[in-house]
Amino acid sequence: MKFCTVINCMDGRTQIPVIEYLKRRFKVQYVDSITEPGPNLILAQKDDLHSVQSILKRLSISVKKHGSQAIAIVGHYDCAGNPAPKEEQINHIKEAIKFIKYYYPDKEVIGLWVNKDWKVKEVK
Repeated sequence: MKFCTVINCMDGRTQIPVIEYLKRRFKVQYVDSITEPGPNLILAQKDDLHSVQSILKRLSISVKKHGSQAIAIVGHYDCAGNPAPKEEQINHIKEAIKFIKYYYPDKEVIGLWVNKDWKVKEVK
């Protein structure tokens, strides 16, 4: 069984498009989901220590117990948890990638943006 992990917003509109994208992108059967409102902002700012630690704990379980081979961090249009404009959210995603890479330097960590049409685009 092959797994990857997504750190996604709790917004249900993003779930299926992101999971389908990641299954294709990483050729995995399963996607472990860690959800928070505006996780890209949480991981970029690192102010909410409880939420950051909770995300890292759940990520550790996914990597260690399921052998997750890659990690994705998601931002999206119309996010209630991170109402910043797209450009700012993209910066949050990039900062979050750096933060997660510090803990998992051997894993591929990518960023995803889900647009107003609920289409997934990889952040470059």
